[in-house]
Amino acid sequence: MNKRIRFQQRFSNLENAFTFLKEGLQKKALDPYQEAGIIQSFEFTFELSWKTLKDYLESMGHNVSFAREVIKEAFALQIIQDGHLWMEMLEKRNILSHTYNREQASRAVELIRNHFFSGLQQVYLELKKRCSD
Repeated sequence: MNKRIRFQQRFSNLENAFTFLKEGLQKKALDPYQEAGIIQSFEFTFELSWKTLKDYLESMGHNVSFAREVIKEAFALQIIQDGHLWMEMLEKRNILSHTYNREQASRAVELIRNHFFSGLQQVYLELKKRCSD
């Protein structure tokens, strides 16, 4: 399959996940199930983001395989503006998925809302621009 087409198809999935996360984060008072949904939505969006970056990089002739490599290469090419934030998201994504109590879940949602979402949004907007080029 043409690597450019694969990138565009993956971006379409990313767009859906990003929009879902964005809408969830706009809600203020969340019950425990909604918090769990936001955490899982973050995980999906993060995974699709780095995999979409991987597809984009491969369509440009870069050979990258793992999330850490993808993030470093995308940062070097100025697709990602805050490489430290992306490395932090990479490290925390697994921890967030094992958040089983209400207090931890609430803190995780605030971390996603106030810290991680901006990095996801920046990359989403950059890839959207590159998808239409």
